[in-house]
Amino acid sequence: MSDNIHILKTYPVTGLGCASCAARSESLVKTLPGVKSASVNFADSSLRVKFSPAIITPEEIKKAMQSIGYDIIIDELNSQRLKEEAQQSFLKKIRKNIIGSAVLSVPLVIIAMIFMDIPYANYIMMFLAIPVVFWFGRQFYTGAIKQMKQHSANMDTLVALSTGIALLYSTFVTLFPELFHKAGIHGHVYFEASAVIITFILLGRYLEEKAKSNTSSALKKLIGLQPKTVTLVMNNGEQKEVPASKVMPGDILLVKPGNKIPFDGTVTSGNSFVDESMINGEPLAVEKNIRSKVFAGTINQKGSFQFRADKVGDDTLLAQIIKMVRDAQGSKAPIQNLADKIAGIFVPVILVLALVSGIIWYFSGVEDALAHSLLAVVTVLIISCPCALGLATPTAIMVGIGKGADNGILIKDAESLETAHKINAVVLDKTGTITMGKPVVEDIKWVKDIDIDKFSNLFLNIQKRSEHPLAEPVVRYLEDSETNVTPVSADVESITGKGVRAIVDHKLFFAGNRSLMDDNNIPVNENILTFSERWQKEAKTVFYFADENQVLSVVSVSDRIKESSVEAIKQLHHMGIEVHMVTGDNEHVAKAIAAEAGIDSYKAEVLPQAKYDFIRQLQNKGKVVVMVGDGINDSQALAQADVSIAMGKGSDIAMDVAKMTIISSDLTRIPKAIRLSKYTVTTIKQNLFWAFIYNIIAIPVAAGVLYPFFGFLLNPMIAGAAMAMSSVSVVSNSLRLKFKIL
Repeated sequence: MSDNIHILKTYPVTGLGCASCAARSESLVKTLPGVKSASVNFADSSLRVKFSPAIITPEEIKKAMQSIGYDIIIDELNSQRLKEEAQQSFLKKIRKNIIGSAVLSVPLVIIAMIFMDIPYANYIMMFLAIPVVFWFGRQFYTGAIKQMKQHSANMDTLVALSTGIALLYSTFVTLFPELFHKAGIHGHVYFEASAVIITFILLGRYLEEKAKSNTSSALKKLIGLQPKTVTLVMNNGEQKEVPASKVMPGDILLVKPGNKIPFDGTVTSGNSFVDESMINGEPLAVEKNIRSKVFAGTINQKGSFQFRADKVGDDTLLAQIIKMVRDAQGSKAPIQNLADKIAGIFVPVILVLALVSGIIWYFSGVEDALAHSLLAVVTVLIISCPCALGLATPTAIMVGIGKGADNGILIKDAESLETAHKINAVVLDKTGTITMGKPVVEDIKWVKDIDIDKFSNLFLNIQKRSEHPLAEPVVRYLEDSETNVTPVSADVESITGKGVRAIVDHKLFFAGNRSLMDDNNIPVNENILTFSERWQKEAKTVFYFADENQVLSVVSVSDRIKESSVEAIKQLHHMGIEVHMVTGDNEHVAKAIAAEAGIDSYKAEVLPQAKYDFIRQLQNKGKVVVMVGDGINDSQALAQADVSIAMGKGSDIAMDVAKMTIISSDLTRIPKAIRLSKYTVTTIKQNLFWAFIYNIIAIPVAAGVLYPFFGFLLNPMIAGAAMAMSSVSVVSNSLRLKFKIL
């Protein structure tokens, strides 16, 4: 394998205790040979790494992570299950530690606050505090020791230092009180502070971990749509229950009422209605008959049917959605860079600030200067919290991307979600985006005094043998309107760019455009001509059916505008966003579609390069542009736009290039995506504001800056509670996004 070939993988990370842990592990992975880029997301405990397998293996990355006290799960088949098991094990362990520390901390606080004068009070408190700090809180000490071995520091270091200093000082006061008396120092003990701090921080970490797991609920919901077992139909008709992992493309599977459809495929027998809302966000069930496409994760409602598995495993639409959501939730928004930089240097800075505040207090000349100095060091170490900063952006991004997935909006990365709220110009492709992308017959008008049933049957049989693109909608229309379709033998010849010529019972017939009629000197009835001219002014496609003597009928075909398109354009205008349309269709059609849809401006008969150039022109005017398309010819423009959106029923190339995908092809999802971006960015800014403000206010207060003015010193126990709740409040604020109406 070439050294230049890089692959992108996302691995779950275990052992991350704080935002600075994420920054430390990310920095390490970035320095490994063969690693092109790396990003550790603290919110969902994942490592997103781009590396060359020819230079470095996942096992080597895993060893590097283990060397600094963390680990990654590289078993891709079971990574999600193993991650959840590790998370549950961690929560179970921390819950036991909380209960144990709380049981000992409660009597400790009661003695310290009420019964401090009972005999041997200090000794009783010491024996209650030691197991809390060094057993139930041992994870902080083991974490700090691992960091120390790597000449580094993290949140565990702050907790271990603060509680350890408080406990050791109190122990010395208890065991050697005469030394302090001789020095004229009032030896107050802080056993209750060290124990309660451990309890509060354990509780905060538990609540934080639970809240973090809720941010990925959308992903868990999607993963839950994948059934574990399926009913395989054997060649002899026998039915057999097998694991979903054993199914191969081409196998026939049975789906019973209420079952989840396991793979993407094609119905081979039976019919039913299928709830596809979890894939496309549409509430109405979709009817499925023979040759209908079905998708993994959707739910069969009433009937039973058999289908051929076309795509299995990672190739299904659901698997692609899960991968896209997982990758997007692990990606970083540009706004997060500042928070990451601060989190990376936060702990060393806090250690210095704690030391400086302790020295200032010691030489301040106040009574009990040593006790004040100790309290300042402990309180500054305790109250500092890089976790709130580290969680501010990724938790909001994770919830926002999950909310998008719930609404049929797949977002590939955090950057596009952040950028979307700045959009002030939308460029829409016409066919398949604004319109249905599927031509339908609007009307057929026949000349008078002919046998319409006879000639309609002839027309249908000729069109069935035609390769002309307009033949299919005519066949659909005539089959729906005809009650008795009689097969007729017809010899059909295609005439490029004009239509078809057919011989039926030695008689000549034509179906095609006006040019075909003129070439064969076939006159057009005045009544027929009136209809065709009116339809052409309405930008509809017109073509004729004739025998060798006269035009028998004229057909109006159009690509209808989706109802959602008109509503979406109204909403975009209401948001102050310009709407433009670009299309390869002719001027007449473009003008009519733009007028009907309420579009500001349009460009007709444009090639892919011209779409790209138009995007560039808007950007040069200072516009933040979103391009929405569904075809291969849109891919160049999609790549150039600030935000690109592919319609989910379009080409794979458009979906690969685009940063967002609207699964249902419903344009009203675009204003929803923009509103989602605004809500998410607002939440990120709120989180960052409160995280910064918390630390800007809390650290000086903990250092004792208010003491000279108000005589106020912060109790270390309150500092511990404040630190624990700061992270929980940030995650809780992000979770509010779930309840926003888009």
